[in-house]
Amino acid sequence: MNRSARPRTGSFRFWFATRRWEWSPEVYRMHGYTPGEVEPTTDLLLKHKHPGDRDQVAEIIARSLTEGEPFSSRHRFIDTHGAEHQVLVVADRIHDADGRAVGTAGYYVDLSGTLTDVGQEALDEQLPELLESRAVIEQAKGVLMRVYRIDADQAFKLLVWRSQENNTRLRDLAQQLIAELPEIPAAPEATVARFDHILLTLHERIPH
Repeated sequence: MNRSARPRTGSFRFWFATRRWEWSPEVYRMHGYTPGEVEPTTDLLLKHKHPGDRDQVAEIIARSLTEGEPFSSRHRFIDTHGAEHQVLVVADRIHDADGRAVGTAGYYVDLSGTLTDVGQEALDEQLPELLESRAVIEQAKGVLMRVYRIDADQAFKLLVWRSQENNTRLRDLAQQLIAELPEIPAAPEATVARFDHILLTLHERIPH
């Protein structure tokens, strides 16, 4: 698969003590800068966020600093040319030698646009595997859609990215994701109750 057909991705690090950001060249370019043109700061980061998502991202950064949580989010930002990007930020904690969280590091995944290019190439290359493993891949897509609040095309694009980035078969990634789902904490009771209501009243909203 050509790299140009994949979703654009870039890496970052954020150090809690100094509040210092590190961007890969790809993240600079996503925002419309040449690498090293500006110093990435929290203020600059928030300046680029879509007004509708800015408070959400500011809250996530604040939780990173006070509780050591990873900077993970799905949000929109505006680059220097005025173009809107929808990105998924997937991150984990950086620990020091004593196991304390000292920062967060991960990837920006630009989900803007459609799946057409990346999806067609993936299907062309892996069609037999995808047909054989359709059920588990669809399950994995459903998990990603719910957790990250993205659509089916974006979920598939995300799986393809991880598959190509790590030279791992889509089926194997999907199976491993489903196998490790029990490690995720149970949903809060309020969420389960809301889902119960939706499930029990679905028939009332089906168009006739």
